[in-house]
Amino acid sequence: MARREETDQEAAAPPVPAVPTTGAPVLGVGMVGYAFMGAAHSQGWRTAGHVFELPMRPVLAAICGRDRDAVDAAAARHGWAAAETDWRALIARDDVQLVDICTPGDSHAEIAVAALEAGKHVLCEKPLANTVAEAEAMTEAARRAAGRGQVAMVGFNYRRVPAIAHARQLIAEGRLGALRHVRAAYLQDWLVDPQTPLTWRLERERAGSGALGDLGAHIVDLAQYLAGELLVGVSAVSETFVRERPLPAAPSGGFPGAAGPAARGAVTVDDAALFTGRLASGALASFETTRMAAGRKNALRLEINGERGSLAFDLERLNELAFHDHTEPATTAGFRRILVTEPRHPYLEAWWPPGHALGYEHTFVHQARDLVRTIAEGTAPAPSFADGLQVQRVLAAVEESAAKNSVHTPVAL
Repeated sequence: MARREETDQEAAAPPVPAVPTTGAPVLGVGMVGYAFMGAAHSQGWRTAGHVFELPMRPVLAAICGRDRDAVDAAAARHGWAAAETDWRALIARDDVQLVDICTPGDSHAEIAVAALEAGKHVLCEKPLANTVAEAEAMTEAARRAAGRGQVAMVGFNYRRVPAIAHARQLIAEGRLGALRHVRAAYLQDWLVDPQTPLTWRLERERAGSGALGDLGAHIVDLAQYLAGELLVGVSAVSETFVRERPLPAAPSGGFPGAAGPAARGAVTVDDAALFTGRLASGALASFETTRMAAGRKNALRLEINGERGSLAFDLERLNELAFHDHTEPATTAGFRRILVTEPRHPYLEAWWPPGHALGYEHTFVHQARDLVRTIAEGTAPAPSFADGLQVQRVLAAVEESAAKNSVHTPVAL
């Protein structure tokens, strides 16, 4: 089924606050991984209950990493009560009810399935897995766990940008009418220098793919989330511009550190991917993703054109949404800037007065809020593991098309 049901957080009216967090039952969180995403998720869990009134109180019970000194330091820095060096020990802890997976993609499936089978709720960073087969196994485990009252959600945090959530509301209300085009690009530049050291993000066995999985997963999910429908086919090209890089001097968290000696390693993922697609309604879509766009630090850009108007968003100006109402007279019509900081905008009821901007880290606070409410209310998570699987199928179709000289490739259902 191509259309998606609207979730509570996508409704037009602001959410009604739940019961106060103080005195609420505890939700013990255990997190696997402590690098970039681990720090971001820690910020979300640490902050959500101090900003929003929640039906459960998130508690940072334990964090896990293989290096004892590093994980102990991360626990102290981010406020975790305990540290483990074996994720199996973390899952077995009685004070952990939710397992948050912030590791490279090659370990997502094993950890998530084990956590669900142990009766835990799960939050897993995107992309859901490195392969469709892994994502299918995770989704099946989540389906079984849902029958026991467990929740499994994928961490597509950009859905929680207030401006993007507001754009979803406007599209769902029909303000754009029938959709015609979706354009999405996610551009970064941290790999432009060919001497940037090799990290796990450049190794297929660890990361699954390159810019396609790292960045492309986000814009595929956002395009489908905003449109309210799914991609049914793609045509793609991809390229690896730098095929060897220096080995790092020491393990890194996935981003550049210092280069080591003269030894070099092979880059086994894409540096860039471009693809076109068709949505179930017949609307057209285009996507561009690269980590080699000089000068672009975190440029995630979206534009949606419909019969009645258009919306545009740029993550580097994440408190703003551009909206054009094509039903207005041509003499006065044009894109107007909406500053998404009003209390009636999504997520803004608990933050600062209008005009006081939010940032990247707030998306993880909103993600924690939504997940806690989903668990407490017993509702379906969004995005679910099934949503993550569908994105994985799109990525697989893109890779298949690129390998076959851009032949149009249907997305498996």
